Amino acid sequence: NQLKTLEAQEELELTVEGEKVILNSADVDIQSKDIEGWLVANNNGITVALDIQLNDPLKEEGIARELINRIQNLRKDAGFEVTDRIKIVMLYDDRIARAVDKNIDYMKSETLANSIELKKDLDNGTEVDFDKIKIKIFITKE
Repeated sequence: NQLKTLEAQEELELTVEGEKVILNSADVDIQSKDIEGWLVANNNGITVALDIQLNDPLKEEGIARELINRIQNLRKDAGFEVTDRIKIVMLYDDRIARAVDKNIDYMKSETLANSIELKKDLDNGTEVDFDKIKIKIFITKE
């Protein structure tokens, strides 16, 4: 509040050790710095700060969204109808398994999948890679 007063009125009266002191805006150097891990914006007296650090649930959601995108492209390339239900089989990867486990209902809903299965060995499928993850995905119409 004191900074707002100083910026608006260009002076601020303070009490320091019992004595009144007047600061002019020329006496003060006000600097704004971002807080590490936060993105801060200020406009018309309103400040907004966003935590931009990625935690595990956000990373897993990002992986799930990437998988959905790749699966949708595979559906399109295979000539499936928009309403066709599918079965998804993917090559097992720890990161993929966690992402699917946490987001399976969302992934099934978005891709119209009746099931999503992860296998340690997969002969068929299309190889996809993103974010240093390389797996195979195999989809079939049900």
